[in-house]
Parts: sequence; structure tokens; C-alpha cells
Amino acid sequence: MSRYATDAIRNVALVGHGGAGKTSLTEALLYVSGATERQGRVEDGTTVTDFDAEEVKRRASIHAALAPCEWNGVRINLVDAPGYPDFLGEVAAALKVVEAALFVVSAQNSGGTDVGFDAAWDYAERYGLARAIFVNKMDKEHADYFGFVDTVRARYGKTIAPAEVPIGSGPSFHGVVDLVHLKAYTFEDGQRVDHPEGIPDDLQDTVARYREQLIESAAENDDALVEKYLNGEELTNAEIERGLHDGMAAGKVVPVVCGAATRDMGVRMLLDLIAAEFPTPTESHAADGHPKATAPFCAQVFKTIADPYVGKLTYFRVLSGILKSDSHVLNTRTGHDERIGPLFYLRGKQQIPTTEVGAGDIAAVAKLAETRTGDTLCDGAHPMTVEPIVFPEPVHTAAIVAKAKTDEDKLGPALRRLEEENPSFQTRRDPDTGETLICGLGESHLEMIVERLKRFGSDVQMHPPRVPYRETITGTAKAEGKHKKQSGGRGQFGDCWLSLEPLPRGDGFEFVDAIVGGAIPRQYIPAVEKGIREAMARGVLSGHPVVDVKATLYDGKYHDVDSSEMAFKIAGSLGFQNAVLSASPILLEPMLSLDITVPEEYMGAVIGDLNSRRGRVLGMEPCGAGKQRISAIAPQSEALRYATDLRSLTHGRGSFHAAPSHYEEMPDHIAQQVIADARKAGFSPHSEH
Repeated sequence: MSRYATDAIRNVALVGHGGAGKTSLTEALLYVSGATERQGRVEDGTTVTDFDAEEVKRRASIHAALAPCEWNGVRINLVDAPGYPDFLGEVAAALKVVEAALFVVSAQNSGGTDVGFDAAWDYAERYGLARAIFVNKMDKEHADYFGFVDTVRARYGKTIAPAEVPIGSGPSFHGVVDLVHLKAYTFEDGQRVDHPEGIPDDLQDTVARYREQLIESAAENDDALVEKYLNGEELTNAEIERGLHDGMAAGKVVPVVCGAATRDMGVRMLLDLIAAEFPTPTESHAADGHPKATAPFCAQVFKTIADPYVGKLTYFRVLSGILKSDSHVLNTRTGHDERIGPLFYLRGKQQIPTTEVGAGDIAAVAKLAETRTGDTLCDGAHPMTVEPIVFPEPVHTAAIVAKAKTDEDKLGPALRRLEEENPSFQTRRDPDTGETLICGLGESHLEMIVERLKRFGSDVQMHPPRVPYRETITGTAKAEGKHKKQSGGRGQFGDCWLSLEPLPRGDGFEFVDAIVGGAIPRQYIPAVEKGIREAMARGVLSGHPVVDVKATLYDGKYHDVDSSEMAFKIAGSLGFQNAVLSASPILLEPMLSLDITVPEEYMGAVIGDLNSRRGRVLGMEPCGAGKQRISAIAPQSEALRYATDLRSLTHGRGSFHAAPSHYEEMPDHIAQQVIADARKAGFSPHSEH
């Protein structure tokens, strides 16, 4: 592909809910524009942008993929983004490097927008992007273009500008009326031809009503057009086009068009709209400003792929200047120089070589050593940093364990590479349970991570994380710990008496040496404390650490020959275990602080669900856009699947943030079950002896 001037580039992300047909529309746009020779199908696993093995298997997009094409003298850089909420990080990254978001919706969803639509809309508004809507699947049963348009216009007002009216619906869909030019077209073998009868008589009133909405939206943001419109004067087609174009660039007008991607119906008209009306990089009102070809080089990395077979690929968008192969740039995060090797445009997995990439364009480079997603690359003589990509925070956690030693050896490096490529994925080692934890946006996100780990030669099993319970005491007790062993020759002997009492929550452990009269020689007393600490770490009831205890060593016996540090360490451990069992021991469970945001209509269901999880609602407050914020406390054990369950309760429209809060006493019947499970799994406080 030849290099295009900045004004001849259109960067467009296809976004929306899963199943709306974004990938099928991308296929149609590529095929109709001549970028591909055949049109793939999601069902067959033959599409350009769903080329990953997991995407083929799931028949759904997981990664944002590039798909450039050419139409009417411009290059259109399409970015096909996933629609499932677990991969919202890919949407956030895709929308950061384009000027326009094309929302693809199913005509069968006349009730309004889905969660994938809403999430992408929020990002598009945050980034100040132009927007348009393509109502897909007009050829399917129960398609309802007018129901959808009326619903979203009621929600977003004059921002929504219907630019087309369909002729027919469902299996009878065969054309559209262009509301800007008042021309009717029919589709024949994917081609657009003039409708032989013009605008059908039964659509005249509908066309008049929706054209009035279009003119109102187009004139809204232009004082001259508003004045002309309010004076009752007719706007010319050129004025309507200008109002649409300028309103789109400002993110204040959202044209709505329609078609059927799998049958190439409406695709050419969509390409015309993108080429003629979508903003160029220099017209963009997006947060990063206008790309400048003559300014010092600067680019943002919005995606990296670490693949053991093809190596590391870095996707970037040039914000200013020109990047040439075999050059050097500065990574402002690391402060290190990166050598730029061969450059190429990507169409799915196809690499199209180029020698340089200009301002406003999107391309890729291989084998950048220290660059990761979100980094800024720039001219070393003119350092600068771009506004970062706002990635969603991980909300779902699972534990993983390597299936074999060879898998474990490769696990650490593989996890680090996946973290670098996907900021919505994090990994850590739980200091309490010793487990390796992976954190993402949902179950599907983590399942994808596990599959990616296999490619790096690390096969792991995923399971719910262990809950880091604690044990403590609520009463006082005294107990003896005696270790006596004689097996010929020198024996082992240690005898100590301990008293235990509870400490305030969070105070940890206190050891008091109250030995008088040499009942235990001084050199053995540290061994008693060590034995107590080891017993505390092992736990007495369920294998979880004992906390908030004061232990006083007040008496004991020793033997001149058989006593040793080891004997007194074991005695201290035994004495502690015996005393705990007599001091009204209990289990403590970790509590989470939850900050939950949900639409008002789901408040009752969410609060009822929190109550069923033994949660406590601390407060509620409105937070705008018809949503409420709930502050609550809930046991960690009851919230292991909260990301999935909240999504189900709110149809994907709820979100939350969780943070560790404190420990509380566990209800006895639940504690007994935890203890029973621990014993069934083989726990014994005496296993170390």
C-alpha cells in the first residue's frame, strides 16, 4: 500500500455489542473495496480479522484487529474491536487511536442499546470522537430500524440523525432512501442502483418525518444553519452535508444508516459516507489533537502481541511527524532508545511492508525490546508523552497452578509478557496462600489468558483462589506442652507451660517470657517462641494462621542431658496448640469494601443479592445518568464470582471496585464447614511433628 497524505486517511473503529456483526461488516467493507478477493464468514472461521485460534474456536472477536482498505482516493484504517465485555480493554485501546467510532447494532434490537454499545459510547465521548451508527441485519426477521432510531433518539436527543430510511424490512429489505439527497436506491447483487419508482408512496410520510429530524440535527451546531432553519427556509443538500460533516467531527451529530453486511447491502453507501463525511485526522476533535506531518515524530502504542511463533508485534498510531524503518526513537516511559526495524501495515495477520508511516496513520513494527501497550515513542531530541489509554481495571480473580515442572519454569516469563501486552490483565502472588493469581475482566478473559499461556509452553490449571482465613481466640487458657522421646542413647525432653489471651484485632502476636528461678534455661526460651510462631503459621483449626494472641511462658521443666532447642521448639508448638483449643477459638474471614455502580432499575436485585452474600449496605447515592452508587461490605468468600454475577444481574450494565477492608468473625455454621473441608483435605496441626 502506498503512503497517503494525512487528510486522505480515515481511522475508524467498529464497535458495539457482541453478535451485532462488526466482523462481518469488516469483511464486507474489505471485499467491496477490493482489499480482499473473497468474503469470509465468522461461522466458517475464515474472516480476515478473527484470525486467532481462540477467535476461530469461539466464533467471536477477542482482539482488536487492523484492516485497511482504499475507497474513493482515501485509505480507511478499519479497527475491528471485540464486543464482549471481557475484552473491553481492546475497545479502549482501539478508540484511543481513531477519529471515528462506527457503532454496529443489530436491527433486531429495537429496544435500544446493549452493554457493549454503551461501554464503547462512554469511551468515544471521553475521547471526543466522531460517531456513526450502522443498523445491521436489516434482512433478518423482526428487524426494526424505526424502533431502534426512535429509541436512541429519545435517549440522546438531536445528536442522533437518521440519514437513511430502509425500503422493506426483514426478508423484504431491498433498498434505502438517502435522506440527504432524497433519492431511493435498491440493492441488486450488492450494487446500488436507482429505485425504478423513486421513493415508494407508502414511505413518503416516513421519509418526510425522518428527513426533518436529519435537518434539525445537521443545523443544530451551525449558527447560520440554525437561523435559516428557524426562519422556515429550506436547507440545501450541500448545507445538510456540511452540517453533518462538521457536527460529526465535533462529536455532536451521529448519522444513522442501515444495511445487511453479509449480503453487501448498504456497504458501498457506508464506504461513501466514511470517505466523504468522516473526519480526517487533521479535523479530529479527539483528545490528542491534530496530527501534524511537519512536527517532530511522536506515536502511541495501543497494542502489543507477544507470540512465541511470530515474535512481538507493536501496533502504533503516528500522531506527528514521520516514522521510517531503520531509525531510532525514544521510549519516554523507559527513557531508552528503540531501534525501528521493518515497518508494515497489517490486514488481519497479513503484513504489508512499507518504508515509512506518516502522521495520522496506523501501522506496526516487530521486535521492539522494551516497548509495551500504552507507551509513547518519539524523537529523542523532542521528548513528549501522550495522554495515556484508560484501560478498565481487572475485577475477576482466579488462581493457577502449573501442571508440570516444565510448565512452572516457563510460567513467570509468560505471565510478564502477557501483562505487558494487556494492561487489563494483572498477575501477583498471594503472600497469604502462596497461590499465583491472575486478574482480568471476567471468566472468558482469564480463559483466553490460560490458552495463551499454553502457546508459551506453560500448561496450567485454573481454579477459584483460596480465601485467606485467619484463626484467633476469644478466651483465655493455660496448657502444657511436653515433648519426651527416648529411643536409646540421648533422648529428647522439653516441657513448658503457656497461658494465652486474645489481643485487639490487628495487634498480631505478643510473646512474654515470665520464667523465674531457672525453670527453663535461658538458651531454650527463644526456641519455645519459635515453636509457637511455627504453630501459629500452620494454624490449629483449619490450617490458617493464628493472629491476635498474647502467649506467656510461665513455667516448665528441663533435663540436663536430653533437653535441646529442638525439644523445646516442639514443646512450645504443642503447648500453643493445646491452649488454643481451650481458649474458645474462632475463624476470621476477610471482608471486602465494595463500591458498586448500577442503573436504578437494578437496585433492588443488587441489594437483595448482597444480602444473600452476607453483605451489608453502608450507603447509597445517585451518581448521574440514572445510576446509583452503592457502598457495601461483604465477605471475600462470597464475592469470588461477583464480577460474573453482577454482570448477570444487571445485564452487563453494573460495575464495581473491590478492596480489602478488615477481618470479621465467621458465623459458626460456616466456620465448621471450612474446618471440615480442611480436615477432609488432610490438614492436621500435628503434621509437622
